Amino acid sequence: MDEMKVLTDQIELLIAEGDPVKLNEYLDNLNISEVEGLIDELPEYADTFISTLSINRAVNVFRILDFPTQERIVKKLSGPKLAELINELPPDDRTSFFSELHGDAVKKMIILLPPADRKEALSLLGYPEESVGRLMTPDYITVKEHWSVGRVLEHIRKYGKNSETIDVLYVIDSNGILLDDIRIREILLVKPDVLIRDLMDSRLISLKANDPQEDAINVFRMNNRVALPVTDDQQIMLGIVTVDDILWVANEEYTEDMQRIGGTEALDEPYMDMSIINLVRKRAGWLVLLFLGQLFTASVMGHFEAQLAGALILAIFIPLIMSSGGNSGSQASTLIIQAMALGEVSLGDWWRVMKREILSGLLLGIILGVLGYLRLYVQHVAFGDLGEHWNLIALVVGLSLLGIVTWGSLMGSMLPFILRRFGADPATSSTPFVATLVDVTGLIIYFSVATYILNGTLF
Repeated sequence: MDEMKVLTDQIELLIAEGDPVKLNEYLDNLNISEVEGLIDELPEYADTFISTLSINRAVNVFRILDFPTQERIVKKLSGPKLAELINELPPDDRTSFFSELHGDAVKKMIILLPPADRKEALSLLGYPEESVGRLMTPDYITVKEHWSVGRVLEHIRKYGKNSETIDVLYVIDSNGILLDDIRIREILLVKPDVLIRDLMDSRLISLKANDPQEDAINVFRMNNRVALPVTDDQQIMLGIVTVDDILWVANEEYTEDMQRIGGTEALDEPYMDMSIINLVRKRAGWLVLLFLGQLFTASVMGHFEAQLAGALILAIFIPLIMSSGGNSGSQASTLIIQAMALGEVSLGDWWRVMKREILSGLLLGIILGVLGYLRLYVQHVAFGDLGEHWNLIALVVGLSLLGIVTWGSLMGSMLPFILRRFGADPATSSTPFVATLVDVTGLIIYFSVATYILNGTLF
């Protein structure tokens, strides 16, 4: 029997019994992920689970839920339980939750905090929405370079309980300027009389509070760290960002990019939680834009109407030509978007990428062009229905494929750079968008090649 089914059946029995002590004992013995699974399976009891759990476990469950579920829970919690939950949330998770709420709801929540935490929350919310400052927590351990290891250990025993992590300690001077970070294992493996300055290696990696969160993802990816310090422009330490928050952001970025690549706006909430009206609104804009783009395809075909009338056989190969160009453009766009997301490619690499994609496009175009020519040759030999100018028609198809695939690769690779240059998300150069653009320009290439080669024969 499915494990989650067993859990849900047992929980429903305990809820029916109406014994909160038994329910609390049962929930407190489950893994955090199992409680989250129960909330997904039994959303109507989500507030009951959070209210019943001990506060530390309630916080740990609440912080890993998606925002729509969190919002539904806080609306049903009693005043005292809500205040307790909000106060116990780590500052970074609290900021993340507040940033999703509407203004009035944020005001009501912030009032529940003590003055010091209220000031801290407002400070964190003051950073731009997609900045590192929104992710950082001010709960960390700092030490001075003239301290001994023995004094540092005493300091950790006294203040470490309230720290987000004690895996890394941060060395600051008397003005709060960050000098270095030291991993806890380096502290534990030396004698108590060793000074902190003797352990410093000056290989400091830090983030700026106003850096984009996407940049922080790349920094974590390239460095084996569980946490990174955050500073202002004067290198004064403001907080830390931990890897669990970065993983959460990376997942959201990936989800948004996949939705945009599919030709839709990023969804603000899970698919099943969105109303049909909002879902249509998210998709309609792109569909209308792509529809208008495809109208240019009809205009191009209308412009070359005379050529089509003189050689109707050209119309047979239009789907082949359009799909080949769109496919090559979509391939290139997807590869560059992914490379940008992983930090493998930056704006400064546009020229190198252009040269690579032109060469790749030419080679791919040659492959498809030869296949296209051979396809028509086989048809002529087998059926003889292409007429005396079959070789010219085959040459038109082959050369058009060469040009269109090369052009598609170039356009698909350059669009993400153009969008990023103007501050837009490269994922907006999605597969449908690139395909539509290459369809229109591909037809122009096709009919231009046909006009040049067939002029004086079929035209």
